[in-house]
Amino acid sequence: MSSRGLPALQGEGGLSRYLTEIRKFPLLEPEEEYMLAKSWREHEDSEAARKLITSHLRLVAKIAMGYRGYGLPLAEVVAEGNVGLMQAVKRFEPDRGFRLATYAMWWIRAAIQEYILRSWSLVKMGTTAAQKKLFFNLRKAKTKIDAIEEGDLTPEHTKEIARQLAVPEQEVINMNRRLTAPDSSLNAPLRSESESEWQDWLADDTLDQETRLAESEERDERHDLLSAAMIELTERERDILQARRLQDEPQTLEELSQKYGVSRERVRQIEVRAFEKLQKAMKAALKEKRSHVLQATA
Repeated sequence: MSSRGLPALQGEGGLSRYLTEIRKFPLLEPEEEYMLAKSWREHEDSEAARKLITSHLRLVAKIAMGYRGYGLPLAEVVAEGNVGLMQAVKRFEPDRGFRLATYAMWWIRAAIQEYILRSWSLVKMGTTAAQKKLFFNLRKAKTKIDAIEEGDLTPEHTKEIARQLAVPEQEVINMNRRLTAPDSSLNAPLRSESESEWQDWLADDTLDQETRLAESEERDERHDLLSAAMIELTERERDILQARRLQDEPQTLEELSQKYGVSRERVRQIEVRAFEKLQKAMKAALKEKRSHVLQATA
């Protein structure tokens, strides 16, 4: 699987032409996407992979344009996003029941963010998951707690952001100083004659319509599968599983052991058995659904 034959963005001036070109590739219906993904996964059908890739180039462009504020060539950002898309297509498992767009968006963003971290000269740090999260989410976290002023954060704001992003407080301090330094302020103008600021071009985390639809379809399908599978459990299994795994604040084994008059170990055994039954029922239902799709498209 390679990028040969795919449209290429030639500099900023070619953006309009590139967007027009990739819009020529049709979006895929769920059944068609599923069959193409199966053909690639089971037979390494390169034409099927090409159709999956080209139908999602618009998604890459949408995500890539959200990262224009890092001062890097858009053509290179798009190219990196396309690499992420190809990796997503290569690893996509259609039988899991969700759309490729939902899966691919994370690969696309990861590829672009890796490129930015490698390229942005202000980031003199390692690239652990926590540091990447801090780099791309610090401004958002500051906005949530009204800490948007320049200069050092207050101890209270530093502590709160460190807690939210699960990083040491010193890393928050260091990163904030890098991003608010005089030569790298997010409030600095893009160009001397421009009224636009760097912060105006930071990544937009708002999902586009296609991605929202894909995630909505995935949630609905999983909810339906879960509801149907729960019927296979006994009332006690259902109650324990919901109490232990489906609540924001799970009940303890001790609480449930007192409720049902059994030992904590027995509650744990019932929980494990109920979860295994639930998984089995959901897999069976998903397999049956895919079988119907295959028959309908045969």
